[in-house]
Order: sequence, then C-alpha cells, then structure tokens
Amino acid sequence: LVADLLLLARADAGRESPHEPVDLAAVAREAAGEAGVVASDHPLSLDLPGPVTVEGVRDDLHRMTLNLLENAYLHTPAGTPVTLAVGADGGAAVLEVADRGPGVPAQNRERIFERFARGGGDSSVGSRSGLGLSIVRAVAEGHGGSVSLDDAEGGGARFVVRLPLSGAQTSTTTGSTIGRRLSRS
Repeated sequence: LVADLLLLARADAGRESPHEPVDLAAVAREAAGEAGVVASDHPLSLDLPGPVTVEGVRDDLHRMTLNLLENAYLHTPAGTPVTLAVGADGGAAVLEVADRGPGVPAQNRERIFERFARGGGDSSVGSRSGLGLSIVRAVAEGHGGSVSLDDAEGGGARFVVRLPLSGAQTSTTTGSTIGRRLSRS
C-alpha cells in the first residue's frame, strides 16, 4: 500500500524517474509469474511475442501489469479464463488484460480509474485499497499512453493500455501482433 501511494504521489507531483528502453513483453511475462500466487485456479493465456520496446520505468510498468492481472483474478470467480497479451499496433505498444467474468457494470465504468473506487457488492476484494486501476492510469499516462475499459469478446472486461513504441523499436513488431495465444494453467 505504501509503495502504491508513493507511486501516485510521484505521479501527482510530476516527478518522473528516468525512462529507458524496456521490453513490455518481458515485463508482462514476469508480472504473470508473480500474479500466479493470487490466480485462484484461473487459467491464463499468454500472447507475448518477441520484444515490444517502450521508453519507460520498468518497475512502474511491472506494477501496472500486475495490478491489471490481480484485478482480473480478484473480481472474477475461480476458474474464469484470463488473457494477457502484448503486441504492437502501428506506432503503439498494446498491453491487454481480458477476462470472461461478469464484466464491469455500466454505473461503475465512469469512475473505475478513480482512487479508492471499488466494485460495488464485490466481497472478494476484502481489504483491497481501491488504488489498483488508478495506478494503472497514472503509469500509462506517465509513459505518454492511455488505458481504456471495453467489454471482452464473449463477455467480461477488457483493459487495454496503449503506450508509444520506443524509437529503437524494430520493424518486426509493427502491425497488429495480438492474436496468437499460449496457454498456461
């Protein structure tokens, strides 16, 4: 909680850590491994092709990805499939976390990225702080990007983070590379 509050305080103050080239696919793979502790038997599909490089702060990007995965695990019943994908679309790196759970009610969508906002009536969150998605937004915006919430194909929630690709990005990852799935359960 303290680390989350410090991250948000740095974002509020406009204090940025130095950005360096970071492979977003590698960060996502590490976060998926770490999030497995709270997975509650959620099958996870990974679509993490070759390197997708952004200019950023590795620890903050890791926290952002971990928060999205934990959010999917904590707000869906055990056994609900979750997908983590990273790819490139034009000049943007795209990180997507989607689940087949109940989705986000329309009345909660307006404020889901606000601090301390939590899903109404969801008893699975326990003592969660309600900071996870506000951190996701702060990290995305601090890296020159954005985050959006959509309905997942087949039902559920789909969070999409778009970040500018690094100038060092090779042309092998241009175009849409999200689509292939590798399963891990």
